[in-house]
Amino acid sequence: MGSRSDWEVMEHAVETLRMLEIPHEVRVLSAHRTPDALESFVEDVEERGAQVFVAAAGGAAHLAGVVASKTLKPVLGVPMGTQLGGLDSLLSTVQMPAGIPVGTLAIGRAGAVNAALLAAEILALHDEEVESRLLRYREEQSQAVLDVGDPSG
Repeated sequence: MGSRSDWEVMEHAVETLRMLEIPHEVRVLSAHRTPDALESFVEDVEERGAQVFVAAAGGAAHLAGVVASKTLKPVLGVPMGTQLGGLDSLLSTVQMPAGIPVGTLAIGRAGAVNAALLAAEILALHDEEVESRLLRYREEQSQAVLDVGDPSG
């Protein structure tokens, strides 16, 4: 996360990763205020086996792009809501120059949850246990909708 204030949204990504039993780390590092620490963190977690990065930031939202410039691993960007409704964050995250891709999710909570799920899907390409947990999650999601039945009743 680019700021401590992003936690209110990103805790939903962490809850999703925990539910899927996926090891993860959470840090507040700014692309602008702590670039050296950010670069060191990316290098360190890659050496320890990180396979996917989720980067959340608001405003100028350069965090995902800077992380992507330091790794060949997939980087998923979650734009945060801002005084401009998050549109500034969305555009900053999604408009990466050709050659440095960032997968960009929705603004806010939906983006946080979906970033965790997409990270899990990437991991599931080579991990049958993660794939199994994702399938169970999807089945539970389907059942929750079916359990609603007739909402007018």
